[in-house]
Amino acid sequence: MKANILMRSLLATLLLLLLATVHAALAGPAIQHWTTENGLRVYFVPADELPMIDIRVTFAAGSARDGAQPGVAALTSRMLTQGAGGLSADQIAQAFEDVGASIGTGALRDMSWLSLRSLSDPTYLEPALEAFTHVLWQPDFPQADFVRSQNQTLLGIKAAEASPGKIASKAFYKALYGDHPYATPIQGTKASVEALTTDDLKAFHQRYFVARNGVLAITGNLSRSDAEKLAERLSSGLKKGEPAPATPKVPALKEAKEIRIPFPSRQAHVYMGQPGIERGNPDYYPLYLGNHILGGGGFTSRLVKEVRSKRGYVYSIYSYFLLMAAQGPYQIAMQTRGSQVDDAIKVSRETLKQFITDGADNEEIIASKKNITGSFPLRIASNGDIVEYLAVIGFYKLPLDYLDTFTQHIEAVTAEQITDAFKRHVHPDQMVTVIVGGDKE
Repeated sequence: MKANILMRSLLATLLLLLLATVHAALAGPAIQHWTTENGLRVYFVPADELPMIDIRVTFAAGSARDGAQPGVAALTSRMLTQGAGGLSADQIAQAFEDVGASIGTGALRDMSWLSLRSLSDPTYLEPALEAFTHVLWQPDFPQADFVRSQNQTLLGIKAAEASPGKIASKAFYKALYGDHPYATPIQGTKASVEALTTDDLKAFHQRYFVARNGVLAITGNLSRSDAEKLAERLSSGLKKGEPAPATPKVPALKEAKEIRIPFPSRQAHVYMGQPGIERGNPDYYPLYLGNHILGGGGFTSRLVKEVRSKRGYVYSIYSYFLLMAAQGPYQIAMQTRGSQVDDAIKVSRETLKQFITDGADNEEIIASKKNITGSFPLRIASNGDIVEYLAVIGFYKLPLDYLDTFTQHIEAVTAEQITDAFKRHVHPDQMVTVIVGGDKE
């Protein structure tokens, strides 16, 4: 009898723990926010499950700030760990390796960032932070390392010329954005990268890697008080500076355009699309759910069913909204044999037009909602995932409850909202279509 009572008690306790775990997984982490004395905005989520700390410092210093020097943002980011505070690239790498820490840098069109992952024990964290602040505050941009990085970038640009997918992507962005800052390749061009000097990188860093142009995301095994001290420490070596100006709006396309670029391959790479929506657009949730049904849901999506499964025209096909500070691209991408490219494009356009006209049915909506909301907890399952989301939320000034309310917003979307949003934002008769390759067919 006592054993049965204990067993029932244990099962009840386990059930309560399971329900609490599920509730915690479905609810996003509570985000804390403040600003340091010199203007660096901070976003923090405590996570004491593991003895780790993740840090990400993001600046509005992406290729959209390149101006007349395409590639300067990417090369500046690449050079940050190649010498800083009097330490060589090898010494910087060794400093992190000695304490089991890792550093990362990168650049996209909107942003550049530095990240640090370290054990939270001060024995390991302090040396990691010491090395990280050198990279964050005092990059040296040594000439020999600059020349090597410059040559590596040029090799990457040269290699991209032999890739039909990268050729198509480059042409697609140029056709979509024209003279807008998003049009130029993130890595720059051969001529622009060859013209860059270390003085250009230093000037770019001095202008954009400043406190009031940045966001600091922190998560891990530390208290709010310790996070505040850490934030002040990391921001103290940054100049206060000024925020970068807002990214200009993207003009809408006025007519459809088709661009065919010869390339000696049997497989053709196709990009179809237009400028879409910006981060924070109120129509994001119906467009996200609608696109999941149309082309973002893998083998259950309409484009895959119509173009691949029914007709066998493509190897792969998908669609998505890429969200940025200004209107990012809405694109449908596919790969197909050259002999089938026109048929694949025709069916893709027809499928898109029918979706915009008729909308989604209830079964599709229910299935996509279950898929999106069911998988969402996995997207914030690790500290690394959380710190990246924090950086995005802070950088684009999204609501602090963004993670907590994401599934609620998705669940609330109706069929009418999907149809209305697609009709207002997606215009099949004004899209750019870029086709590269397939000539051997």
